[in-house]
Amino acid sequence: MLTQIINAKILTPQGWMKDGSVIIRDNKILEVTNCDLAVVGAELFDAKGMYVVPGGVEIHVHGGGGRDFMEGSEDAFRTAVAAHMQHGTTSIFPTLSSSTIPMIDAAAETCTKLMNEPDSPILGLHLEGHYLNMKMAGGQIPENIKNPDPMEYIPLVERWDCIKRWDAAPELPGAMQFGKYITAKGILASVAHTQAEYDDIHAGYANGFTHATHFYNAMPGFHKRREYKYEGTVESIYLHDEMTVEVVADGIHVPPTILRLIYKVKGVEKACVITDALACAASDSNVAFDPRVIIEDGVCKLADRSALAGSVATMDRLIRTLVQKAEIPLEDAVRMASETPAKIMNVYDRKGSLQKDKDADILILDENLKIRAVWAMGKLVEGTYSL
Repeated sequence: MLTQIINAKILTPQGWMKDGSVIIRDNKILEVTNCDLAVVGAELFDAKGMYVVPGGVEIHVHGGGGRDFMEGSEDAFRTAVAAHMQHGTTSIFPTLSSSTIPMIDAAAETCTKLMNEPDSPILGLHLEGHYLNMKMAGGQIPENIKNPDPMEYIPLVERWDCIKRWDAAPELPGAMQFGKYITAKGILASVAHTQAEYDDIHAGYANGFTHATHFYNAMPGFHKRREYKYEGTVESIYLHDEMTVEVVADGIHVPPTILRLIYKVKGVEKACVITDALACAASDSNVAFDPRVIIEDGVCKLADRSALAGSVATMDRLIRTLVQKAEIPLEDAVRMASETPAKIMNVYDRKGSLQKDKDADILILDENLKIRAVWAMGKLVEGTYSL
């Protein structure tokens, strides 16, 4: 099957291509060209001069459409993924908050099954915890939190190839051994829910912790203990140039000024955006999967308002926030939603940019950065076309 998007302003790795076209054959990009001549036999879509950009690569999301990945069921996975695809996410790493081993097993079994389906948008499982600092638990389920245990994580990794990322607090006993083990298995180790200072981050980086989970959230910045001052996790990560970060770019978890600071210091190559969305995202429901969570001020909070607990954001909102509130150029905002997360998760060979022979994951955005069409693996996502 041939599809051609014409009259487009296309974001390529070399920059914007005006009045170009993207040709799709089946699930791959056949060509990106500045020639707008119609291809014989192709279904034509006129972008009318709007932006054509790569689909979003979501590496931290807990649910959507009223369902949570912690449920572990096939129906929950399909519903949540479909909800986010409506908003520009074309590749997704479902995320579990701190869970029990049976919960991880159930979700991993479902994830494995769906990953193996043709043209699946699901690329792997992300475990956010449960090896976290209890003092920085935030919206995590406290009874599931513990120190890294090789008798637990080694069998899990050996059992499930779908695990592609696992987060932990590097200051915990056993965290260095954990980081070294999972990275040797090709799993991304990320710093999360932590009180780490510079020495912890430095040791963690040496043992595989190369990424930071929801940067600025659930981690300390510059602080005092009595009369002396200490660097926090935030400053320590800034000082490690090669560490990558992700940020909940909803404009609430991190204010736009700090989004601009992250972009300025880390740069588009080392900073990506995430939704950290809960079940109520992309949904008419105001009910979260976790009964402790409320929806207020456009964000998820613990009911006692002691911490933020996740977001109701979607990929298109992240891009709009970066551009319209943090004043980041559109091309870099899109790269932070596609190219950079694809590189962090080692899938840039097929995802994250509009290039010949890559997967046909494509968005059309209008001048207000609203979604006007979504293609995932060459298929037009139902309900997104409004050109």
